[in-house]
Amino acid sequence: MKEKEVDLEDLILEVKDKSELMIDLAYSSLLYDNRRIAQEVYDLEDYVDSLHQTIYRIILNKLKEGEIDVDESLVLLRLVDSGEQIADAAQEIADVELRDVELHPIIKESIKESDTVFTRVEVSENSILCNKTLGEIRLASETGMTVIAIRRGNKWKYGPNGDTKILAGDILFAKGPADGEKELLEIASGKKREI
Repeated sequence: MKEKEVDLEDLILEVKDKSELMIDLAYSSLLYDNRRIAQEVYDLEDYVDSLHQTIYRIILNKLKEGEIDVDESLVLLRLVDSGEQIADAAQEIADVELRDVELHPIIKESIKESDTVFTRVEVSENSILCNKTLGEIRLASETGMTVIAIRRGNKWKYGPNGDTKILAGDILFAKGPADGEKELLEIASGKKREI
């Protein structure tokens, strides 16, 4: 019974984390005109929908078994519904990018003035990033690109720190200067062998 409670708590936390990441990705896809990042938001939304249904089943089973009362189940259901609504909103933002909707001139002007880009890059097995931690490679200080999330298969790591190890096949989501993006792409692909 205790393990079920931990699982439910972890699942609800995952909905929260994923929906927050989705908002960041959605706005970034729009601001930096990046369709691949917008597509990631769509993929994450499907995953959050699946989590939402799983959590509903767990909560309703706990209610049926008398493990939680009606008031507690309502609070939990509202909490997970809120995360799912945030995920839906993020998908709507990303949809603007995927449908090639023309941005308002004010937004375009602010983008031109920004020197920050947001990128998604896959780490090749030939990359010097493989099997090293973010702290070891000092990516942010050397390239200016800060890794804000890593996707490894279906698992996500948000706000990775210096102890986070990078593996071949990882998808890095990073932001920083345009010249840093070019360098990160070369490093991650294995074309550039030193930082």
